Amino acid sequence: MGEGSIAELEQRAARAETGSHELERIRQIAQLHVYQDDESEPARLRWAHLSLAANRRTRGDGPWGEAGRLQQEFMLRTWVITRLGPGDEPEWHPEALAADTLAALALHPSEAAALVEGRHDLPVERIGELRRHKNLTAHLAALLPLLPAGPTKTRLLAWNEIRAQLP
Repeated sequence: MGEGSIAELEQRAARAETGSHELERIRQIAQLHVYQDDESEPARLRWAHLSLAANRRTRGDGPWGEAGRLQQEFMLRTWVITRLGPGDEPEWHPEALAADTLAALALHPSEAAALVEGRHDLPVERIGELRRHKNLTAHLAALLPLLPAGPTKTRLLAWNEIRAQLP
């Protein structure tokens, strides 16, 4: 698949089968355009929307696939928010990203902390769960300064603290 224009890639993405390799390729191409300084901000935001749309239609088979899909989304959204600025759309709003992050985390930070203490005795599946939580919180250091004080920020601060201890 050649790169093509954004309009062509948007059409291809709309026609692509959910979970296809074509969607992943479109996501990657679009994401590269988001990072290009020579693109205008409106163009970069359009590319970011395309990348998110393609990412959301990829298959998140199993816990690792789903966590990888969400991590891609959280990292791109954080990059757009910190580099291009927060926007009115939910994708580009720090508080919406914070809420989406918390929704993706199955554990409470205190549960993760308790598991970390005895991690050497944990089954491999639980260690994997902790690792996925570490991946899903990779963007917090950049996101936290943008959040107002409150319970959401407090909980994410706790995640950011425990994150370094996660496997």
